[in-house]
Amino acid sequence: MAPGLRQFTERRAEGDGQPVLDTDAGEELMLVRREVSIVIGNRSPESPGTLYISTKKVVWLSDVDRTKGYAVDFLSISLHAVSRDPEAYPSPCIYTQIETGEDEDGSEGSDSECSDALDLSKVTEMRLVPSDPSQLDTLFQVFCECAELNPEPIEDDAEENNWIFSADQLADETAEGEDSEWNFSQNPTSSIGHSNGDHDLARTVLEVCHSKSMITGSKMQKRWNMNMNMKLRPAIS
Repeated sequence: MAPGLRQFTERRAEGDGQPVLDTDAGEELMLVRREVSIVIGNRSPESPGTLYISTKKVVWLSDVDRTKGYAVDFLSISLHAVSRDPEAYPSPCIYTQIETGEDEDGSEGSDSECSDALDLSKVTEMRLVPSDPSQLDTLFQVFCECAELNPEPIEDDAEENNWIFSADQLADETAEGEDSEWNFSQNPTSSIGHSNGDHDLARTVLEVCHSKSMITGSKMQKRWNMNMNMKLRPAIS
């Protein structure tokens, strides 16, 4: 599993101080956006910095303190979405959920995010707030493209996991009727609802659900539930 959110200060000495990428592994820079604030967990926003999105990770570097920066691999981002609801967060932003490997039901992560001594290994939420909200759709699209480049790795015991089905097994499950828990609505948009009176978030949810092409059934159910919760409970933090 990727390491979650981490400190990142590796800048190129020449030029405008862009982050050092793993070019030997084929990592390429996809997008650069200046005047973007980062919000870690429930903490206050950092002063605006520069956002770099590569084919492997998301990097934010401070423009006022060259020793401050953060990075998270796309393999650690379990969900990303556009948030324009002021009840969820005062400013339009890209909202992300980060997998840490910690017990998600515990309260230690939330306490750590609020404390002065920030433990990045326990951070489960991150927001990216551009000074120009019109950039959100472009940011979201690049997030989707890069997520597709980093599919969830298949675990060694995947064939023994009952959540994984072959094509023949899926056909058998479908023939059994409507009782199977995997028989989702043929119209998922209507099952999600339209709390804001438009289809933007519903479209976002559908795109997020398809951003990872190789995931186990249990994790797909988990991510579907998180997206449902974002729609039904706008106040995320």
